[in-house]
Amino acid sequence: MSKPSIPKGTRDFLPAQVVRRNYIFSIVENVFSTFGYLPIETPAMESLQTLTGKYGEEGDRLLFKVLNNGDFLAEVPDNILGNKDSLKIIPSISKRGLRYDLTVPFARFVVMHQNEINLPFKRYQIQQVWRADRPQKGRYQEFYQCDVDVVGSDSLMYEAELVQIYATVFRKLGLKVQILINNRKVLFGLAEAAGIPDKFMAMTIAIDKLDKIGPEGVRKEMTERNIRSEQADKILQLLESRTIDSLANEFIPESEGAKGIAEINTVMNFLEHTVPELTFDISLARGLNYYTGCIFEVKADPASYPSLSMGSLGGGGRYDDLTGVFGLKGVSGVGVSFGAERIYDVMEELSLFPEMLDTDIVILLIALDEKSHLQAFRMAGLLRQKGIASDVYPEPAKMKKQLSYANDRNVPFVGILGEEELNKQIISLRNMKSGEQITISWDDISTTLSRELSK
Repeated sequence: MSKPSIPKGTRDFLPAQVVRRNYIFSIVENVFSTFGYLPIETPAMESLQTLTGKYGEEGDRLLFKVLNNGDFLAEVPDNILGNKDSLKIIPSISKRGLRYDLTVPFARFVVMHQNEINLPFKRYQIQQVWRADRPQKGRYQEFYQCDVDVVGSDSLMYEAELVQIYATVFRKLGLKVQILINNRKVLFGLAEAAGIPDKFMAMTIAIDKLDKIGPEGVRKEMTERNIRSEQADKILQLLESRTIDSLANEFIPESEGAKGIAEINTVMNFLEHTVPELTFDISLARGLNYYTGCIFEVKADPASYPSLSMGSLGGGGRYDDLTGVFGLKGVSGVGVSFGAERIYDVMEELSLFPEMLDTDIVILLIALDEKSHLQAFRMAGLLRQKGIASDVYPEPAKMKKQLSYANDRNVPFVGILGEEELNKQIISLRNMKSGEQITISWDDISTTLSRELSK
């Protein structure tokens, strides 16, 4: 009999992990709501027609395809099946796929429900996505995204608002970050300046790997994508620009690059330097095809955490044309995503989760005999009605065994009931951290616990 296992890139979550993940989700959701965004949900599966062609060539390869129901090989022509060409077989055997992100399904949602929503429409979504990527630290094949988007407005105010959302969430989580901003028009300006506007996507895909493979690696990849060496050198030289002003001199007025710089400056003006985490980064590319304006990425602040090795904690941008591919023209949108799994891993590594999350109940009631056990069960019911998380050890047992269980569950208080306590209608309340033990009446237990918890 084989050992039980789960697919690579997926994980089980123990109770403590679920509690910590929900802590992140609750903060994110609260901030989204505070900024006036509304929740939606979409199916785990989308039509492959909806998903393909939206994420670039690499993204399409990472889509999880779902086999058609029944005899999925029945419709495959014999000549294609015999050649074993998987790319040609896929359209015949799979018409659905697991969603790769939440943005493309959202665009489909907007088109299908355009008569049921008001524009501009501000939405948030916290759901799982799937990518057939190679699993590694901080990268999984099944993970949650926390997306926040607004569609139906060209206003750059929303870019500034999303930056504020990023800053607010990470401050509440106690995690110091850098929020990077660039613009796809600026990147197109680089391609124009190097004389390769027709190779914009090839250039962008290479630049997007700068952090991983370095300047020489980017140069090599660009030349492999038919960008001449002198053109690659020009792009690498422009990528050394560290400020918006220094880059602005490289673009002629009214060019795409100049328009991109103007958009970044507008966002900066909205914020009036109130978000010190925001930094312009010319090398930020984000290779997804649908971005058309400002783009964002969040990373843990390297100055605060020099030994931390982790990729992006979130990202997003403006997409003017995304709903157009689904038949709804002229609806601009902008949104960002939080990488919940990586945020969890970073907070775990840096010990940023509050200690109180490790406590699932306030009090464990333990009994020394059958009559006391019955009273403990009734008492737990009364405490729960008053909103105090309580539990009862399942049977009378030796004191040492029950206290050991309480310690394993990290319970702050234990209520002890025995024959004497039952006769006098009292309970012995032990503080498991200090070891202090007091005796109180049954009527005073909820008041006493509430007072102790508020200290």
